[in-house]
Amino acid sequence: MKTKSKIFKHMHHQYLYRSQCTEANAHVQENQRVHTCFLQFFSTLIHFQTQQTPKMATASSTLAVFFPTKTTITRPHSHSHSHPLTIKASSNSTNPPLPGRKLRAAVIGGGPAGSSAAEALASGGIETFLFERNPPTTAKPCGGAIPLCMLEEFNIPSHLIDRHVTRMRIFSPSNLSVDFGKTLRPNEFIAMLRREALDSFLRSRAESLGAKLVSGLVTNLELPESSTSPYVVHYTSDNSRHSLPVDVVVGADGANSRVARSIHAGTYACAIAFQERIKLPDHKMEYYNDLAEMYVGNDVSPDFYAWVFPKCDHVAVGTGTVCAKQNIKLYQKGIRDRVKHKISGGKVIKVEAHPIPEHPRPIRIRGRVALVGDAAGYVTKCSGEGIYFAAKSGRMCGEAIVKASEGGDRMVNEDDLKREYLRVWDSKYVTTFRFLDLLQRVFYGSNAAREALVELCDDEYVQRMTFESYLYKKLADGDRLQDVKMVWNTIGSLIKCNMVGSK
Repeated sequence: MKTKSKIFKHMHHQYLYRSQCTEANAHVQENQRVHTCFLQFFSTLIHFQTQQTPKMATASSTLAVFFPTKTTITRPHSHSHSHPLTIKASSNSTNPPLPGRKLRAAVIGGGPAGSSAAEALASGGIETFLFERNPPTTAKPCGGAIPLCMLEEFNIPSHLIDRHVTRMRIFSPSNLSVDFGKTLRPNEFIAMLRREALDSFLRSRAESLGAKLVSGLVTNLELPESSTSPYVVHYTSDNSRHSLPVDVVVGADGANSRVARSIHAGTYACAIAFQERIKLPDHKMEYYNDLAEMYVGNDVSPDFYAWVFPKCDHVAVGTGTVCAKQNIKLYQKGIRDRVKHKISGGKVIKVEAHPIPEHPRPIRIRGRVALVGDAAGYVTKCSGEGIYFAAKSGRMCGEAIVKASEGGDRMVNEDDLKREYLRVWDSKYVTTFRFLDLLQRVFYGSNAAREALVELCDDEYVQRMTFESYLYKKLADGDRLQDVKMVWNTIGSLIKCNMVGSK
């Protein structure tokens, strides 16, 4: 029997990086694609169900991620970086010591990934420089939803939370709706916040723990001449050019990463997200007090979803696509048309657009340079969400450098970064990211599939498994009988919506 890694390797070669967005495909070709995705989808579910151990996913936990949220392999532990890290590498390190000084690191980009990396580095004894543009660039379009576990794990203060969302309503292409939140406990919610507020807080905290905040635009990364000579960060600040030699670089500068280009990390397909922030009259804002909405359909996106998420005193209305980026404003008009009676009388106060990576970069580490967050491509396919994974990857990378350098006393190399960061990250998350890619192809490929998706979301067992996985970043304990029922309900929904057995 094939191992799980072989199955996902096979899935990876068939589906990853392949566009399925050509509208001119013949109906028979589309059916063949759907049948292939469908068979892959359920063969994977069956494999997970029959091969599971107490530490592996149940079918229910795996299927739960079809709703546009995210699921990871283990629940993270809460960490407080109020005190310096004391992580030490093994005593047999062969890296040269750095007599009379500490390892010097440059973190390029001050979003959740970069700030979390800088915090871990500075707390662990590394001389850390955190680069962020001045004035800060507009925060990328983002729903701003974060799971409960992130509030604890990253010590996010309650005053940053704009809304406690306890109801998620998803609308099908035919405008049928399902309330997704029936199984939430009284103390459970989805935290909604503004990226600009979160980013500013995380940068300030990293600075308070010892990172040196550099307000400037990095223009180039000069590569070293030897394995121990420095990288040189070239940047502009206050209309002047500057340079800084460093030992190690963390690229956290987003989907259009200059750091990635400097190390020839390869390219990847990007979606585009477009979002308008709309200030509503008070009586209409009340409707979104604890409610977030998601819309699926060809009118709002051919391969993604549109959203209306509440903020402090306004709503964020947006959409995204990877295969029809030139039509993004048409899809934005589509979501505005779908919600026009809910947002009429509102005033647009901000318009945002930003690229979103569709899969990890071919190369995420080269030499003493590591990529994290969007620069590395850590965005889940079904939801386009990346805040938690950005912060998590930044922290893991920072802690890996601290460990490999023995608290900043030794030089690090490419093998250290791959061993302590990249392999650990991939072992935790790569399977989930690949499976979410497959789920997007099954459920976002046509309006019929989207109708099936919304129908499935009405099942309370599906809702419980999904929210448990999303809120706590752990696989929920499933029930075998309910797992079987859920699989058959999925088959039934797809058949009913003409996705299976059509000719």
